[in-house]
Amino acid sequence: MADPKLLTISGSLRAEATNRKLLREAVRLFGLAQMTEADLRLPLYDGDDEARDGVPSVVQALADQIAQADAVVISTPEYNKGPSGVLKNALDWVSRTQGNPWDGKPVAVMSAAAGRAGGERAQMVLRGFLTPFQPRLITGPEVHLAGSGEAFSEDGRLLSDHYASTLERLMQKLRKEIQE
Repeated sequence: MADPKLLTISGSLRAEATNRKLLREAVRLFGLAQMTEADLRLPLYDGDDEARDGVPSVVQALADQIAQADAVVISTPEYNKGPSGVLKNALDWVSRTQGNPWDGKPVAVMSAAAGRAGGERAQMVLRGFLTPFQPRLITGPEVHLAGSGEAFSEDGRLLSDHYASTLERLMQKLRKEIQE
């Protein structure tokens, strides 16, 4: 089998977001793979706009990336006890495309947040948001990176062996799920 195609989705738009860093570490620990990073700079979903103009090409491109990936890895921050609006907006838009690119797709979910729970609530809510799409959600081990602003070295590696080994186990499970 050729190197698996991984699509990473960060719920934060910031270039140096800790969720982006966590995704890069996840891909590194996954091993050989072709990685694509999704762009969630999408217009806000508005049914009137959709009725008038259809699904925007940037949304269709995201849906196509999901469909073409062997697996998807999502990392979300926690905003007000839930995932970011950017991530929810992307899920809502993709649900409006033809077919269901998530159906049966292996998906690993993780979170990074400044607080001591590491985005645990946001991750739980995100899993609920994904359920209607029927992906093959990897149930654990769960990665909730607490104090994420201080969790990475200058070269982007996780400083905690505990988080690194948990993330590596999650990526091993994702790799195994792709192979089944």
